[in-house]
Amino acid sequence: MLRTYGPGCDGSVIDPEVERIPDGATWIDLEEPTKQEEALVERCIQVGIPTEDEMKEIEPSSRLYERDGVLYMTVSVLYGVADGAPSTTPVGFVLANGRLVTIRYATPKPVLAFAGHVQREPGLARDSVTVLVRLLDAIIDRLADELENVGAEIEQISSHIFARDLEARRIPATRLTALLTRIGRAQTLLAKIRYSAVSSNRMLSFLGGSNLMHAKEQVDARHHLTSLTTDITSLSEHSSFLSDNLTFLLDASLGLISIEQNAAMKLFSWAAVVFLPPTLVAGIFGMNFHHMPELEWMWGYPASLVLMLASMILPYLYFKRRGWI
Repeated sequence: MLRTYGPGCDGSVIDPEVERIPDGATWIDLEEPTKQEEALVERCIQVGIPTEDEMKEIEPSSRLYERDGVLYMTVSVLYGVADGAPSTTPVGFVLANGRLVTIRYATPKPVLAFAGHVQREPGLARDSVTVLVRLLDAIIDRLADELENVGAEIEQISSHIFARDLEARRIPATRLTALLTRIGRAQTLLAKIRYSAVSSNRMLSFLGGSNLMHAKEQVDARHHLTSLTTDITSLSEHSSFLSDNLTFLLDASLGLISIEQNAAMKLFSWAAVVFLPPTLVAGIFGMNFHHMPELEWMWGYPASLVLMLASMILPYLYFKRRGWI
């Protein structure tokens, strides 16, 4: 799908059969482009468009480079959070001849939101550099929002693990499974956010060092890039802090599991010790040998019961006094 934004362009879908893209288009957005759409864009901007396989390369030299004055940049953008399956998708940027071309094979929310913003305020697409900087701003803002959501989720998990009421900390198996699942999903989302933040930081550094951004007319854009670089650096540091908190919460939850298991084994241990002496007594008096003097005792049966009861109570009182149970 091919859309154009800028003076005289309202973001409508462009038919790939047309001869050329409108001259006023400063932003050309390619979403899952066909071969015909790619050919139309390449013919109009007179530069090649990177393929999906090329954008998936992780080496900086394959994602960020300049060729004949044309900037080729690829950044990993977070998407799929609302669907419960957070992931990243490569979004390619080609800045050439006063036009910005974006190539993507998914629809991240910041791109969709910025496109709607441009339709309401066409002045945002007055030139290609402004579109690029504003689009990167939207992507970074989205990362900040998701980091805030992760922070809120971590606070909720912490409140469950470190409840004031000691009995509330006794987590049944089903709740414990759900708790560990929440920690794992939060860690997965945080990992995707950090990956996108690192990719965005690399692109900002590359773009800020390009000759295009050092032109006199790009003073405002250059200041905006500096601000975005500071923001993404802060987000990366904050994501590391949240990751450490998640690791601590995971260790704490596993510690609670160990405490519950130890308490259960302790219960079985002292119960076995308490019931062992009466079992021994019952075993002795339960033997049916012919020459057993106890068989002739008139008070043998009640005496054996008293002995068994005493052998249970005395060890219990001893363990209780020592504080073992």
